[in-house]
Amino acid sequence: MSILSVVMTLAGAATISHASDLCKVPKDEWQPKEALQEKLEGQGWKVSRIKVDDGCFEAYAKDAEGRRVEAYFNPKTLEVVKQKFED
Repeated sequence: MSILSVVMTLAGAATISHASDLCKVPKDEWQPKEALQEKLEGQGWKVSRIKVDDGCFEAYAKDAEGRRVEAYFNPKTLEVVKQKFED
């Protein structure tokens, strides 16, 4: 395994744990999924699915520019904690 592969693997693991750490919110403090959907649609997103994953809301959508996006949101603040765009 090359040094670059090791660095990329460690960077990915840090990002994943960072996202889940930001979503450690007691269930009684969560906003409803519908609130996230309304927020995203208000920003021009076309949401196809929102689910719970690792304590975060995970949304599959197309953003206002038409790019496919998979994004994780803090269920209390509805702020993005991680996102990736697909080609």
